[in-house]
Amino acid sequence: MSLNRIINSKSFDIGKSLLAFNLRYNGKFVPHPPQYRCFRTQARSLAYAKDLFLGQINKAEVFPYPEIGNEELEELNQFVAPVEKFFNENVDSKKIDEDAKIPSETLDGLKELGLFGMQVPEEYGKLGGLGLSNTMYARLGEITALDGSIAVTLAAHQAIGLKGILIAGTDAQKEKYLPKLASGEHVAAFCLTEPGSGSDAASVTTRATLSEDGTHYLLNGSKMWISNGCFADIMTVFAKTEVVDQEGVKKDKMTAFLVERAFGGITSGLAEDKMGIRGSNTCEVVYDNVPVPLENVIGEVGGGFKVAMNILNSGRFSMGSSGAGMMKKLIEMTAEYATTRKQFNKKLSEFGMIQEKFALMATNAFVMESMAYLTAGMMDRPGVPDCSLEAAIVKVFSSEGSWICVSEALQVLGGLGFTKNYAYERYLRDCRILLIFEGTNEILRMYIALTGMQYAGKILTGKIKEMKRGNLGMAVGMMGQKLRSSFGGTKDFGLTGKDGLVHPSLADSALKLEQNVYLFGSAVESVLYRYGKSIVDEQLVLKRVADVIINLFAMTAVLSRASRSISIGLRNHDHEVLLANTFCAEAFFKNNYMMTQLQKHAPENNDASIKKIAEQILEKRAYVCAHPLDRTF
Repeated sequence: MSLNRIINSKSFDIGKSLLAFNLRYNGKFVPHPPQYRCFRTQARSLAYAKDLFLGQINKAEVFPYPEIGNEELEELNQFVAPVEKFFNENVDSKKIDEDAKIPSETLDGLKELGLFGMQVPEEYGKLGGLGLSNTMYARLGEITALDGSIAVTLAAHQAIGLKGILIAGTDAQKEKYLPKLASGEHVAAFCLTEPGSGSDAASVTTRATLSEDGTHYLLNGSKMWISNGCFADIMTVFAKTEVVDQEGVKKDKMTAFLVERAFGGITSGLAEDKMGIRGSNTCEVVYDNVPVPLENVIGEVGGGFKVAMNILNSGRFSMGSSGAGMMKKLIEMTAEYATTRKQFNKKLSEFGMIQEKFALMATNAFVMESMAYLTAGMMDRPGVPDCSLEAAIVKVFSSEGSWICVSEALQVLGGLGFTKNYAYERYLRDCRILLIFEGTNEILRMYIALTGMQYAGKILTGKIKEMKRGNLGMAVGMMGQKLRSSFGGTKDFGLTGKDGLVHPSLADSALKLEQNVYLFGSAVESVLYRYGKSIVDEQLVLKRVADVIINLFAMTAVLSRASRSISIGLRNHDHEVLLANTFCAEAFFKNNYMMTQLQKHAPENNDASIKKIAEQILEKRAYVCAHPLDRTF
């Protein structure tokens, strides 16, 4: 082969790209050199997921994939080993499920390991909290998730129960409450949901009335589905309070309170008999003239809704690492069975449809992990980063991925998986709640889509107004963009090529991401132009928008992670490339289909038929069709 032919060959281009990539990542051309491996040393704006709504890729937010420093990694490994040992030797998940209770000695062991104070700063308490970063917290969550009841008990305590003190509490509140909460001497609960207000948090009826002498509030009302509710010592309770606005008008607004059971007037109902996570405690809590000191307000009077949302938003990301931890355990268990069980003189593992299930489980676990640790790294940066959109995305994908994959793992075992002799049916029951709590996936899809659309709308408002006024130049520009989109147009975001941040072996997937993002920006603009403010009522449209953005963030996460793995030579990095390319290929085609349904003159998307079917059923409150054996003569 001549020199010119070698230089012009595709393999040479790939080789040049590979060399350039490794130089950029490991040499002097690295955008973020090795000393910046921990994202907490990088102060940047955080708008990656939101910028996708504008058809933009903010590379600096997600490349390179976040790493933690050597000291932090060494510290983390010191925590991981004893926690894994404890769960392997001291946690009887079958008994916890059957007895619907976590044994006191198990809880004591969790406390001794410091698992009740994982994210409480070290300065609080006799032994202090562990003061873990979000990344370290996510890693331990992989282990605690192996028992759903324990995972929920710990999460209810610290991911939401005491989190309000950490993010909005006063120094006095932290000094008073965190030491005993960190040690586990006191247990926390998060009390928001009421019998008449589930997902609609703003409609709570529990009320806190200022006493006549102005020294305390009197709390009255009830909360339901409260994890740790039967025994929690400290509760973050949300109640309506009367506030006076700047114009002197009295209004009811929600306020967050730190409430001690020792204040009196608190009654807990019987523990709920649940389908899954049976060892966790869930009950109704009633408040009858509970006196709450003024100093126990969290944040500002009337600012409770913001506190509640900040608490919930801060913890959702960890569902990705928890789900991945569960998936990895299930893959290990199921692979052992599939490689030893024989049917039709062949191992189960040799059948294509069984192999498909393992590919699905591994891909989902890889995506969950990749998104969770990317988001955790972003959250660990300095300041108060807003990763609420990314965290919600991780929660939706991971909860649904876990539910599907546990079902597939059970299917591999057939009848054995359906028995209580194996853990599969318990995992299935336990993970069903993931689609419901910390915000139902339906509500979170609305949140994801509307948050991003609002962000894009503020920036695109002027352009959209000009188009509606008949600005010919603007209209022609948009028509041209739509025409380019219809022919598979794209934009070079710099992910591939000579200066690309994605490894050449992932270049095709990176191009798919770039094309999807470019088309998504056009689709969002089209939707905003068509619906305007009424978009809030178009839930089926918003669902498609949310599903596309979930896939786009997932594609980004796996490409960033796999590129890092190759560059530093992690073991089995070729397997990561395979998983990343497989996921991106499937997500690309799903995204394209959903985005065509967002266009004004899209093929029939059945939205009108779906609404009509539902209306007819709900009007009758029954299945409408006649029985197939009925006659008219």
